[in-house]
Amino acid sequence: MAFDNEVFEEEENFAEMFAASEKQQEASRIVEGEIVEIQADDNRALVGVGDKLEGIINLDEIRDENGELKFNVGDKIKVMIMGYYNERPKISYKKVLEQEKTIEFIDAHKDDYEDLVIEGVITKKNRGGYVVESDAVSFFMPRSLAAFKESDDVVGRKIKAQVVKIDPEENSIIVSRRKLFNEERKKKKEIIDQLMAEDVVVEGTIKKITSYGMFVDVGGVDGLVHYNEISYKGPVNPSKLYKEGDTVTVKAINYDKDKRHLSLSIKAVHPDPWAEVEQELDEGDTITVTVSNIENYGVFVDLGNDIEGFLHISEISWNKNVKNPADYLEVGQEIDVEVIEINPETHKLRVSLKRLLPKPFDEFVKNYREGDVVTGVITSLTDFGAFVRIDDVEGLLHNQDISWDKNTKAKETFKSGDEVEVKIAKINEQDQKISLNRKTLLESPVDKFAKTHKVNSVVKGTIRDIKDFGVFVSLEDGVDALIRDEDLAPLNKEELEIGQEIEAAVANIDTRRDRIRLSVKKLDYIKNQAMLEEINDNESHSLGDLIKDKLK
Repeated sequence: MAFDNEVFEEEENFAEMFAASEKQQEASRIVEGEIVEIQADDNRALVGVGDKLEGIINLDEIRDENGELKFNVGDKIKVMIMGYYNERPKISYKKVLEQEKTIEFIDAHKDDYEDLVIEGVITKKNRGGYVVESDAVSFFMPRSLAAFKESDDVVGRKIKAQVVKIDPEENSIIVSRRKLFNEERKKKKEIIDQLMAEDVVVEGTIKKITSYGMFVDVGGVDGLVHYNEISYKGPVNPSKLYKEGDTVTVKAINYDKDKRHLSLSIKAVHPDPWAEVEQELDEGDTITVTVSNIENYGVFVDLGNDIEGFLHISEISWNKNVKNPADYLEVGQEIDVEVIEINPETHKLRVSLKRLLPKPFDEFVKNYREGDVVTGVITSLTDFGAFVRIDDVEGLLHNQDISWDKNTKAKETFKSGDEVEVKIAKINEQDQKISLNRKTLLESPVDKFAKTHKVNSVVKGTIRDIKDFGVFVSLEDGVDALIRDEDLAPLNKEELEIGQEIEAAVANIDTRRDRIRLSVKKLDYIKNQAMLEEINDNESHSLGDLIKDKLK
């Protein structure tokens, strides 16, 4: 940025004001004095400067880095007389050093200071601007070139500024913070324009690592590499891969002019491996991968070339009870998997291990048939029954098939892990479901009843339920029997009640279907037949006598 004559005239005026503020009472001059007395208690020394005059100097000005005095009584010392106060000279040893340093700086840079930048501390503020000190050299920064607000408290602040003028005659050096900003902004724009050009790849230095990415210095401009832009695998923790000071190759992918935010990418430097995946792989392909990370919900697998796939816990084994993938796989293990989903847009690739393994149901069908009796392990209990694992498959043992007792519930009978003997009742190959039965392995109440009762046997029971088609009767040992409506005569169904005792004859015992049918009508017939037989066997009695005996 060029400075015109008007700006330089303004700077010269400021320089004059600065010089004037430093030349009070009379022009400052350097003289050789002699230390005549050190007053340690008051932290000062008296220095003779000629004409029988003594100035006072603060002892801190003549101490070395270790706090020791560099001069003693009688030593010669150069001091600057900056004026007088109550006829006593105002002197400074520090000002002498500053002037010497300033002269050295001017001699070294008076002919070449165009791009010179200094870093110093603002030590003083006057009506013209600010005094900046750097390595014991004093610089002047006019207000118009400071880029500060009037209200800013800047004394003591560390700044960078660019040297814009050196005046050897006045021993003054003018610096500008504003010009440095403009030069840096111009330089930054040039760098960003270059970076944003197509296919420009540069090396940068990592300055800071955060949880969301890394700040990288590329030629004096800081850009952010977001953790999504480090690897084609997806978001990664940068601190696991890099450390501050590392050199990385990056490419600029965006610049927000409003926010002055430069976005960089490491992965954009390399070809997108997903393009190769899209071309070379299809769903259903079998590939060899390496286990790279194991989580509770699944396993990440490395395909190489910065491509990662995901093996969900449900795709590890046909066993539905996989609790932890680490029980089946370990990091670094090579496995064959089947590709089950490729999504180039989201860079997601899902694979399956179990689909390359024999299906447990197919193996089960090869080894078992309906009617086989097997031993299994209860894996879970539900309100409707229990799931039983046989080899690597599960079958359902429904509540109604546990026991001949219709009130039996799986949750009240078993616990997970129990071994149970069951019969394979049905194999549904289409739905891959297996139905089990336990009660058929137990002696049914009807079988037991059939051993002690025959058709036409007379039994007593209690009415359990009354239906539209008949009456259910509970017999001994939990046996249920049915009396149909047509078999209730001579009883009147409307007069019957649940819990009422009833007598009937056994009409039918069906052990195959586990059913017993009773008949009151048959019992009445049997009783009548018994009366007639008794009449025929006893001829000595008249029919009327027999009837009288029965009525007694």
